[in-house]
Amino acid sequence: MPRRRRPDLKKLLFVLPNLFTVSSIFCGFYAITLCAGEADGDTLYRAALLIFFATFFDAFDGRVARMTRTQSDFGMQLDSLADVISFGVAPGLLAYRWGLAPLGLAGVLAAFVFPLGGALRLARFNVIALREKEEGAEVSKFFVGLPIPLAAGMLVSLVIAHHKAIGSAVVHHGWVAVLVVVLGLLMVSNVRYRTFKDVGFSRKSALVFLFIVAVGVVVTLRFRASFALVGYFAAYIAFGLLEEIVFFRRRRREESLSDALEEAEYDETDEDELVPAEEDEEVWS
Repeated sequence: MPRRRRPDLKKLLFVLPNLFTVSSIFCGFYAITLCAGEADGDTLYRAALLIFFATFFDAFDGRVARMTRTQSDFGMQLDSLADVISFGVAPGLLAYRWGLAPLGLAGVLAAFVFPLGGALRLARFNVIALREKEEGAEVSKFFVGLPIPLAAGMLVSLVIAHHKAIGSAVVHHGWVAVLVVVLGLLMVSNVRYRTFKDVGFSRKSALVFLFIVAVGVVVTLRFRASFALVGYFAAYIAFGLLEEIVFFRRRRREESLSDALEEAEYDETDEDELVPAEEDEEVWS
């Protein structure tokens, strides 16, 4: 009898992180099908939860790939496509059915800004990531533009907190449109948001973490857990904007100084290259 071939463990490990990504796509697709049906509060609540679950799968696919050493360009591209579906199209449609549908075409255009901004941001992120990989640059401590999962989390947390208010005066359609457009623009902006990858374990960081958790617990006990989610996402977005405004001038000054130094080094290099040529002309003349 022919011997059975043993499964290739390396191939199985390669599939593992992609399973997390595919799970994220499934959650986003299922959320889209729910939003495409009857737009009652419970249905939109389930759609919002599915998008929220997709964020967990998205958070772990990259970590699993690094743990199993199965990072690949294929996985990176698949992850970006998954993000467009689960955190771009699905939240945009969710926001439209929740608070933008009464605005007609204006609501459609406002909702479209969200997936468009997410797709453009992911394309820019991939270009920057490939360039840094080729140059061997260090991992940046900042995201350029609001990350699409966090922008989606802001919308999803609002729907979870106010899913029963659909069709009521609580949902102000104009403000929902403004929020969706602002989130879409923040994704393609140059506002830098911290990755917190450089935060190590220390007494100060532990106290800050405990304070954040305590605030969330108080909000949960006094109101609802969904309100704490809204507060966390809003605080992260506001912190990035505030930090950009406070340190805007200093960053631009540092960037201008860095560009000036690079130009000076480039000019010196050109002058050094021209000197031997002039000497050769004198010899041959």
